[in-house]
Amino acid sequence: MADAERILVVDDDRVVREMLAEYLDSHGYQVDCADSGAAMRAAIEREPPDLVLLDLRLPDQDGLTLARYLREHYDIGIIMVTGSSETVDRVIGLEIGADDYIGKPFDLRELRARIKSVLRRLQSAPPDALAGSLPASAFATGGAANAPAHHRRLRLAHCTLDIGSHQLFDGNGREIPITTMEFDLLHVFATHPNQVLSRDQLLTMTRNREWEPFDRSIDIRIARLRRKIEPDSSRPQAIRTVRGIGYMYVPPTA
Repeated sequence: MADAERILVVDDDRVVREMLAEYLDSHGYQVDCADSGAAMRAAIEREPPDLVLLDLRLPDQDGLTLARYLREHYDIGIIMVTGSSETVDRVIGLEIGADDYIGKPFDLRELRARIKSVLRRLQSAPPDALAGSLPASAFATGGAANAPAHHRRLRLAHCTLDIGSHQLFDGNGREIPITTMEFDLLHVFATHPNQVLSRDQLLTMTRNREWEPFDRSIDIRIARLRRKIEPDSSRPQAIRTVRGIGYMYVPPTA
């Protein structure tokens, strides 16, 4: 990231945009603003930000659709800005892959703390230079001959997690899109097989203790991961629930 992180404020309220731009600028951030989904896309194409503050009520596009678009196309932080009664939208937004949310009206100091926490998490992703063998992308047709040999692979159910590239692949070598938080969780599970981990342990081990808005949101992330790595997510065998405690990753026996 650049020395001054870039934040894109997406809100159709001019007063809110100006207030946030002035406040964040005074704390050392580079700030761009957009008043609609179309303006957001145009701003990101000009220069991708490090983090987007995304209001979910925009005049031209649904904020959840925009959050999904951002997560699928960019490796950036996403903080949703929601109304106080929009609980369902918050849960859906976290399922889509947003990093955090804050409800209106919000305290500027709390918002800045959440921004700092998300940016810190993005900056502290595991490094590329880990020992190991071929990356999971080598499983794709023609990939083995040209794949670099410095990435470490970890098996997860019928999938493979490439630590160096932060990618998840299915048994046929096809990439399965995952968010940064999902990668962190998978890495923790893969490196702690057959160990019961509480929600607090998972949050601490993924370096998300500070920013997680409510502990039960970890359950939403686990449900999303099960849909990606389990043959039958309704009957999970790899990431198992230990009632009253947390979760345990059980490697396949064959």
